[in-house]
Amino acid sequence: MELNRAKGTRDFLPEDKIVRNNVADLIRCSFEKYGFNPLETPILERFDVLSSKYAGGSEIMKETFKLNDQGKRDLGLRYDLTVPFARIIAMNKGLRMPFKRYAIGKVFRDGPLKLGRYREFWQCDADVVGCKDYVAEVELMNITKDVFENIGVEVNIDVNDRRVLDALVESVGIDKKNLNKVILVLDKLDKVGVEAVKKELIDAIGVSVEDSNKLLEIVLFEGDNSEKFEFVEEIIGENEGLENLRKLFSEVDGLNFSLDLARGLTYYTGTIYEFFLENGKDYGITSSLGSGGRYDKMIGDFIGDSNEYPAVGISFGLDVLSDVLKIKAEKENEVRSNTVVDVYVISIGCFDEAREIVEKFRGGGIKTDIDLLQRGIGKNLNYASKAGINYVVFVGKKELAEKKVKLKNMVTGEEKLMTVNECFKFLNEELIH
Repeated sequence: MELNRAKGTRDFLPEDKIVRNNVADLIRCSFEKYGFNPLETPILERFDVLSSKYAGGSEIMKETFKLNDQGKRDLGLRYDLTVPFARIIAMNKGLRMPFKRYAIGKVFRDGPLKLGRYREFWQCDADVVGCKDYVAEVELMNITKDVFENIGVEVNIDVNDRRVLDALVESVGIDKKNLNKVILVLDKLDKVGVEAVKKELIDAIGVSVEDSNKLLEIVLFEGDNSEKFEFVEEIIGENEGLENLRKLFSEVDGLNFSLDLARGLTYYTGTIYEFFLENGKDYGITSSLGSGGRYDKMIGDFIGDSNEYPAVGISFGLDVLSDVLKIKAEKENEVRSNTVVDVYVISIGCFDEAREIVEKFRGGGIKTDIDLLQRGIGKNLNYASKAGINYVVFVGKKELAEKKVKLKNMVTGEEKLMTVNECFKFLNEELIH
């Protein structure tokens, strides 16, 4: 049997997993800084929940993994974290509103593969339920800027509103019953290009050549944000979505009003946004790094009562962000660590004493390791250097006779003789505090 992974999945060795953990931690810190609390849902969901007409729509169902349990119940692997979240709210009606949660977990889509796009991948989501006002979007946009600043990449933040896009589609005379179909096709502009989108509008949906040309001319209008606002207002007049965008853009700098941004999932009802690497072509990554939007109807439709459950969320792609940082490190010749270890203790004929020191360091929260096979000094120093470990502590008979150990900074090469307590205090201050 030839050993291999399932197509569209990946293994992560330590140097890659460390990057992923660091990215997830940075995102988690930004979420929590803005008052979002953690929540977790199962990877497996009932298929009728995932396929509900109130969920992601027909296009996403083509990429949904379906299976049966031993009771022959229809199940599916979740394709995002938003639909399970809506189910949670529907099942827990007593939650205090507005309810702010974040979730970081695996999702699955049986779709096409390319760099930055996989069939098993991680999403990092934050959502607010119970606030219809644009201030919820302001918080999410500020989180976005915070996340990318902390990660150290520059992005373009494209923003639109489905109410604006709906009005633009209807303005050219396209039948309202074809609205969702047209928007799903427009969502493919970046993937397949203008001519392919035009052809699908005409051949698959039945939009006239004239209406297709007019619509594409509108959504591809070029200009700065103020020019786009004026252009759109001349076409659709007063519009709740347009007013919402004006307020959002007045409070958050650095957003791009993107008229062709559609977001293919049918549950969006208002603001929508996507984030792209500013120089993505140089990295070979043109997929979005994150996205989201407002979905005010999904939860209420799931519950089936007369109450409003306005909701808006954001999602970052952990996999594609990790790929960006990996490529960035390679371009800039950065040395990537393949270990979480901060201190490596090398025993020179004093293994039992060295182990006691290791336990002291670990007890103080210092990430410490020791060679259990007790290999020579040269091999252990070579390992510490290649692994990117910052400090090495030598424990030998000569040092112990003076009640000391030798600390070596692997970056500068500097060595110091110190007592164990002095060494512990120094490392504790350098690595933890």
